[in-house]
Amino acid sequence: VVQCSDKNLGKIPYGIPYNSRYILLMNNHIDSIQLKLLSEYDSMEFLVLSNNLLTDETIEGAFEGIKSLKRLYAERNLLQSIPNDLPVTLEELRLDGNQVSVMSDAAFVRCPNMLILSLSNNSLGNKSSTIPPGVLLPLGKLRTLTLSYNHLASVPLQLPLSLRELYLRGNRIQRLQGDMFWGAAELQVLDLSANRLTDKGLGKAALLNASRLESLNLEGNLLKQVPLYLPSSIKTLNLEGNFISTIGKDAFISMPQLEHLGLARNKITKVALGAFRVLLLLHQLDMSHNALQQVPRQLPLWLHSATFSHNKIRVIPRDAFCWGRGNEVHLEYNMIDLGHLDTLAFRCLRGFQVVHFY
Repeated sequence: VVQCSDKNLGKIPYGIPYNSRYILLMNNHIDSIQLKLLSEYDSMEFLVLSNNLLTDETIEGAFEGIKSLKRLYAERNLLQSIPNDLPVTLEELRLDGNQVSVMSDAAFVRCPNMLILSLSNNSLGNKSSTIPPGVLLPLGKLRTLTLSYNHLASVPLQLPLSLRELYLRGNRIQRLQGDMFWGAAELQVLDLSANRLTDKGLGKAALLNASRLESLNLEGNLLKQVPLYLPSSIKTLNLEGNFISTIGKDAFISMPQLEHLGLARNKITKVALGAFRVLLLLHQLDMSHNALQQVPRQLPLWLHSATFSHNKIRVIPRDAFCWGRGNEVHLEYNMIDLGHLDTLAFRCLRGFQVVHFY
């Protein structure tokens, strides 16, 4: 490992041993890379150039001929595009915090082994509202793609079927289209939080080819109801910070695998009888910061943790706590008058069940 970070360097220094595997050059003032310098390092697997002053012009051809590079970190530079001379061995590329505004498949055709691509906090979507369809298809082994905090108006189309994690937090996405994948996808984690998705934007075909999806984050969007057409494979669903006002009886009937459900910071006033009962595997439920007037009835049998703090709850039904063992219930910051509670409201409490009122 060669550590040359925080050295106030303006260039990559000569004299670094050619057998170095890890070369760390972050937090300097490097504004260019000498042509063919890096190709001399046959053993270099990991190169960190984060927090420097590199531009497209000053790194052109710099990565040509590198034989063993697997990981390249160049976050927080001045790059406006993805280098076209990346080595075929590259498995991980991080360009977060640059000024990248365009993507072309020419940058990726030479990287068939890439597993991780991170481009958060760039300018994607500024010049074009989205990324050209199929531009990432050459990355046939890609597992993780991060495009958070850009300016994308829609999800990129024709993504690699190998993709398992897709992060799109903090964009301008209003609609999820069905042709995100052409074929059965491996996708397991999808983060669409802090976008502009509406109920109409999550249509029947939106996640049609994502039958292995386990974690879906829709926090901080414009949803007014629980989405109807989600994959039955989902285990974690985050709907916090939306505008949902009611939970219908069949809201979760298509999600039998659900284990973690976040509904905090909505406008929920009513939950239909038995709406959660179909979620036989649900472990954690958060409905804090809503407008509930009573604890929902017929909660799932194996629920371990339920949070109803910061509501307007006055009533606790007699069957509210008749589920499972080892549960923890949070009822802080409500309108419960302990002196007027139904004496049978806690008849099912036993063992290590704990209810927090304060």
